[in-house]
Amino acid sequence: MPEHGSVPSLASTLQQQLADALTAALPDAGAADPLLRRSDRADFQANGILALAKKLKGNPRDLAAQVTAALPAGGLIKDIEVSGPGFLNITLTDRAIVETLAARAADAGGRLGVPSNDDAGTTVIDYAQPNVAKEMHVGHLRSAVIGDAMVKILEFTGENVVRRHHIGDWGTQFGMLIQYLIEHPGALRHEGGATDGEAAISTLNRVYKESRALFDSDEEFKARSRDRVVALQAGDPETLQLWQGFVDESKIYFHSVFDKLDMEISDPDIVGESGYNDMLEETCRILEETGVAVRSEGALCVFFDDVKGPDGNKVPLIVKKTNGGYGYAATDLSAIRNRVRDLKADTLLYVVDARQSLHFKMVFETARRAGWLGDGVKAVQLAFGTVLGKDGKPFKTREGTTVRLEDLLDEAVDRATAVVRDKAEKVGLSEEEIVENGRYVGIGAVKYADLSTSAVRDYKFDLDQMVALHGDTSVYLQYAYARIQSILRKAGDAVPAAHPELELAPAERALGLHLDQFGEVLSEVAAGYEPHKLAAYLYQLASHLTTFYDQCQVLSPDNAPEVVENRLFLVELTARTLHRGMALLGIRTPERL
Repeated sequence: MPEHGSVPSLASTLQQQLADALTAALPDAGAADPLLRRSDRADFQANGILALAKKLKGNPRDLAAQVTAALPAGGLIKDIEVSGPGFLNITLTDRAIVETLAARAADAGGRLGVPSNDDAGTTVIDYAQPNVAKEMHVGHLRSAVIGDAMVKILEFTGENVVRRHHIGDWGTQFGMLIQYLIEHPGALRHEGGATDGEAAISTLNRVYKESRALFDSDEEFKARSRDRVVALQAGDPETLQLWQGFVDESKIYFHSVFDKLDMEISDPDIVGESGYNDMLEETCRILEETGVAVRSEGALCVFFDDVKGPDGNKVPLIVKKTNGGYGYAATDLSAIRNRVRDLKADTLLYVVDARQSLHFKMVFETARRAGWLGDGVKAVQLAFGTVLGKDGKPFKTREGTTVRLEDLLDEAVDRATAVVRDKAEKVGLSEEEIVENGRYVGIGAVKYADLSTSAVRDYKFDLDQMVALHGDTSVYLQYAYARIQSILRKAGDAVPAAHPELELAPAERALGLHLDQFGEVLSEVAAGYEPHKLAAYLYQLASHLTTFYDQCQVLSPDNAPEVVENRLFLVELTARTLHRGMALLGIRTPERL
């Protein structure tokens, strides 16, 4: 095979052979789907013949026998059994399994034979949307973690991905903050003794609280603040310069939090609400001139027949307010115009809280009516649920306040470091390795708990469960990877090598067949924006590995050399698949744990 290229999965090869056999045996059936799936009775089961028999008015078992006779002998298929009303139970040859896995291992591109679609389009993904001058809290976690995983997965499968962090950096509160800075020019000073990120958020919090207290108590300051909003929207140079100070200070803080999350964000990808300010008036003008939006009680609105409030009246999308201010819809619609027109996006993916689903439904429909989302361009909300505490209620501190994201991440790392330290002496980890691995395990635990849950579902944040060594946790997967590395270090002169001539034990076959599904799972995950399916695949892979360990000793002196080499080959490919899959979820796999 070529040095770098896709390797057809066993399922896809079998699917094609069955389709060809169906056409040869039943030419009157036309193109037919064998309906192939994994089975507990054999490696695969094909159920498509039953539907064909009804269509052709034939006996399904007789048709199944004809299809079986048309299949090529040897090579891929070891055994076929006709079961029930024409089902085909199919067992593959051990040789085909090992040879396919060997082709995956030989892929010099490091992709394990997974295809990359070079003709894929451009996806703009909107995720990790913190607010300027405000602390990030637990509510910001899911958009960041899910979005980062989808960026990695989509890029791996060949999509051209443009990242966008739509930060909240515009609006009424900035008039208050800027006016306070003008009247208290030294307010953006850093407190001594803190790191950059801590200093930034400490400063911003202090300025916000001081300005809010003055805004609420001083009517003259409140009036000056409102005038300052007008100056900001009009582009007054002094006002913009002070506003930029808040944005820059916040970016220092954002970067410190994302660094703790082991995520990279870059300044060019941060295009907040302010980035579309110059487009707002034109967006509103186009909507009104085309009749998509209409004036209602002084506001510019878009109405929908299927969106009604509790009173039964239609609820509009407000694009421009009665006082002339712009709503979130104007910014979101301008962003769509920019992303389709200037960034040439085929897909707009929004990783946003499910509670905003109605807003985005209306925004997307408005953009379609205006022609900004036309043929070949789709907008999708990857909606996510709420992070809950152990009590099943929205996650709060004991005092009832929102949990700061930094505090949550620090606690996760502390818990994980204690788990790593408990095992460190046995493995021989240095203090530096304990600290580094504690971070990787802690942050991985937080990410995996989020990503292993279907995005739209709520999930309970339980650190004790997240850092457990057993069960469906990232720590279990990380230990599986580290255990393989330990075996490979102990192998001495034995090297991983595929031996297709060997007969495989049941646990080896199960592991091999699961390894071969990696590419198909990634394709499904990318198409449906469902990272939880990749997490489930990796957990099942680690579970197959555990069964393999229990039933098939790798380095036993009783094994023939070729058996040792073949089993080393299987575990090494498992390690590479775990490493690649976890990396796509944004989770590290330490070599020693």
